[in-house]
Amino acid sequence: MLENVLPVQDLQGLARRKKLKDVFKSVRHALVEEEINQGWAIAKKNKSSTRLSKPKPPHVLLEDRVWTFLHRLGFSYMSGDGGAQLVLDPKNPDSPKNQIDVIAIDAEVALAISCKSCITLQKKPRFKEELAEHVSLRENFAKAVRGNFGEAHKRHVVFAMFTSNILLTENDRARVEEAKVALFEESDLTYYELLVSHLGPATRYQFLADILAGKSIAGLEITVPAVRSKMGGYYCYTFSISPEYLLKVAHVSRRAKGKATDVDAYQRMIKKSRLRAIQEYISDDGIFPTNIVVNVPGNYLQFERAKQEGDETGAIFGWLRLRPAYKVAWIIDGQHRLFAYSGHPRAAKSVVSVLAFSGLPESQQARLFVDINAEQRKVSKSLLHELYAELNWDADDPEVRASAIVSKAILSLDQDPDSPFCGRILKADEQRTSTRCISLTSIFGELEKTGFYISGKKKGEVIEFGPLWAVENIATMKRTIAVLNGWFSLIRDRAATTWNLGADEGGGLAMNDGVSICINVLRGILQHLESKGQKLSQLDDTELVERITPYGQALGDYFSNMDAQQMKGFRSLRGIQGQTTGMRKCQEALRKKFPEFNPTGLSDYLEAEAAQTTEKAIHIVLSIEKTLQAYILDELRSEFGENESDWWFSGVPKSVRKKVDDRINEEGGKKGGREANFDLLDYRDIIIENWQLFGETFGFGTKGNKDVKTKWIEQINEIRKVAVHASKGTHLPVTREQVAFLEELESWVKAQVSSAG
Repeated sequence: MLENVLPVQDLQGLARRKKLKDVFKSVRHALVEEEINQGWAIAKKNKSSTRLSKPKPPHVLLEDRVWTFLHRLGFSYMSGDGGAQLVLDPKNPDSPKNQIDVIAIDAEVALAISCKSCITLQKKPRFKEELAEHVSLRENFAKAVRGNFGEAHKRHVVFAMFTSNILLTENDRARVEEAKVALFEESDLTYYELLVSHLGPATRYQFLADILAGKSIAGLEITVPAVRSKMGGYYCYTFSISPEYLLKVAHVSRRAKGKATDVDAYQRMIKKSRLRAIQEYISDDGIFPTNIVVNVPGNYLQFERAKQEGDETGAIFGWLRLRPAYKVAWIIDGQHRLFAYSGHPRAAKSVVSVLAFSGLPESQQARLFVDINAEQRKVSKSLLHELYAELNWDADDPEVRASAIVSKAILSLDQDPDSPFCGRILKADEQRTSTRCISLTSIFGELEKTGFYISGKKKGEVIEFGPLWAVENIATMKRTIAVLNGWFSLIRDRAATTWNLGADEGGGLAMNDGVSICINVLRGILQHLESKGQKLSQLDDTELVERITPYGQALGDYFSNMDAQQMKGFRSLRGIQGQTTGMRKCQEALRKKFPEFNPTGLSDYLEAEAAQTTEKAIHIVLSIEKTLQAYILDELRSEFGENESDWWFSGVPKSVRKKVDDRINEEGGKKGGREANFDLLDYRDIIIENWQLFGETFGFGTKGNKDVKTKWIEQINEIRKVAVHASKGTHLPVTREQVAFLEELESWVKAQVSSAG
């Protein structure tokens, strides 16, 4: 039986303490000097006590680092404070217990870890005995895990050792290998800490790959349709599979790790910024038309040929059976595409295309990686769009021809000295600057959308042309230039300061997302004017610009009236989702000026946003309340004692105690005892009562007494009331300004708690 192994959701407070390098305690002022002589240092002085700190001892620090690393990998159960206890004979009340430093368990793996450290770098004379003691627990540990947690599939039981400042002899290493214990030294732990900061939970599979290389993953064997062919004398298979599955079996050799096992390490360390960019692309329904290239040993693949039709000389269709195991699919190319799915909600539902080589030597893997990433030059989107006009100017398909016209029109805007876009279009092979930062691709993509040149199609054929279409190419290009110059000149002239800043601080309008938003607003205006019975295609260029002028002026005023914080928020609206939000906010501003303005989807958006602001407000209030609860209760226990009789009577005001007990006795209360039955205003009373403990942390502002500095809690509570009533349909929704206020307070509270330690 295992004792002190808990669900991770019950260990959040412990996780906060373990990630710190110091330990803390509070003592009466009279004892401070004595504690300083014992190695403690003053962290913070309170009214009636002093908070002390000192570095964790090496063995504690190592255990806490290992525990924190595993906690970040997302295991379901972990050992609590002080490690776990393995009871050798659960039926015997006097049975001996063995302490295990760190335990981590989920459906696939159970880890039992021993941590050994020294203050200075040295040999450890008793290493042989300590290793033997650890290994002797393997059988009882496996039984205890099965008994405590059950298993749908056979779970891998892994014994490991983490060492710090220990010189291991060759005999020590040989014993570790013979005992089948995974050994990790200080450099390995540092590597994994760095990796988890980049990859997050996906590091789990890279870590397991090191300790369970080649071990089968129970319950995950699958068969997929695939095409087998040969490249460079090696068999390869093309198939599709879910990123979630591939993450479990994939492994990447990286130069950054520097272990001896990483022979021919050639992959670059994964870049967090690229992961974030690709994750946004995935969320915006982006697709990856190219393969993720991997190598899999032949004994993990089994191909069964299917019935063929047609020519068989090039490739063979069949069924590919994959025997899933850790560290079998070595990624040659596509690591960022794959690991961007780590923790992403679409990891299980999406598919990625895979080109899997079978038995490709490591030297060939490295060469192929270099070929893909260095010797093959990709053509940029911008250059393709620049070439599009020349390639498709005379196309028969009007849609293709319209795209060619758009491309040439955008290039003309960049060269027109009277255009707002003069010198601002970023073309292929040009250096990005603070003003030349609007890509041809971003404008091209927005103008290509339905509503400008093509308004209706049936069975693939155009049945109605849009307001910018003028039949002949040159005329259509001139009309496009006239409308874009007219529209953006109105915006630029009304919001000149912001437009002229470009990508510099304070700017955000004359950038890709800002321009895309303004083009989308223009499309909505054109559709609105058409819906009122105005046939815009029958107007000449000047008349069309006149029709949109009032709206362009109003939109320019909207941007001009933004303060620095509002423009910063507008600039943060990135990607398709951000552009959609920005467009709707602009449309909402125009509706206030023109009440009849009702583009498709705006009313639905405003109703949905009202519901979202209410829901978001409730979520933020709950988040703040949970943060207050966790921190305040931890501090009360630290200051007055862990027992409820200590902190409850010494730290909680009598009025609050009565209210909580009445709530439990008369209304039943929430599960979890007294500490689960405080409401938001109760925390304010506790803070004021224990101002010496909480005043510095939760006193908002520099002026005023306790009541003034804690009034923010009362303000949150008032917004909470509005949100609750609004969610029931009995009150107006929470405003954006109220949500922004809550977000500001949530960030402040979390920052205060974090800095307070």
